[in-house]
Amino acid sequence: MYLFYATDIPSAAQVGQIIVLDAEESTHAVRVLRYTSGDTIYIADGCGKLYEAVITNPHPKHCEAEIRKIEQQTKHHRADVHIAVAPTKNIERIEWAVEKCTEIGIDTITPMLCRYSERKVIRNDRLQKIILSAAKQSLSAYLPRLNELTPIEDCIVNATEQRRYIAHSSPWLDKRDLRDELRAAQQSTTGNQQSAIVLIGPEGGFSDQEVRLAIDHGFVPVSLGDARLRTETAAIVATMMVNYV
Repeated sequence: MYLFYATDIPSAAQVGQIIVLDAEESTHAVRVLRYTSGDTIYIADGCGKLYEAVITNPHPKHCEAEIRKIEQQTKHHRADVHIAVAPTKNIERIEWAVEKCTEIGIDTITPMLCRYSERKVIRNDRLQKIILSAAKQSLSAYLPRLNELTPIEDCIVNATEQRRYIAHSSPWLDKRDLRDELRAAQQSTTGNQQSAIVLIGPEGGFSDQEVRLAIDHGFVPVSLGDARLRTETAAIVATMMVNYV
């Protein structure tokens, strides 16, 4: 099974209607995979709907397919996960983390600009393509939201998640194990999954002022274990913990 994406499908689309793939997806379907009229393909809208469709016009720039079946897919991951992470100096490392977090299951990714950030510019269009490819790989009908590079102060002040954590290594403040915090949060709820955000700092870590600001806005200082992790590794580990602990 190969999954295509068409994020402009109307939410009210019905069986019998036509979906038109964009130029890139059409080229891949018709020129690369050699799909033709009558072939069945699967299309996701990025919001959880999966469409089984039959190609009616195998045009390499605007391939058309008729909807035959619509399903609402259940998320592969169980939590509403938001990771705000400072891009690494070596951009390939954060690209790798974004790919893996998408495959594991994540709802929102925010590249975050911190005081000690070594990288202050990123290409969101490239990250978006990596996210799309990873979502296809994991056969997910949900496409994570990618925010623009955002100052950490805005990430903290504007956070709306019910559970808020900042992973840091500052020696002046006690930290709780994220796994323990997640287990405690599960026991205190009635079974409903709560949204969670985890802030992951740059190679140089968070400044003391950033940690204090986060605590003042309800973030819990946490560790991700005994080992000191690279930024990109920490993002992946945090995603796994929020989803599966």
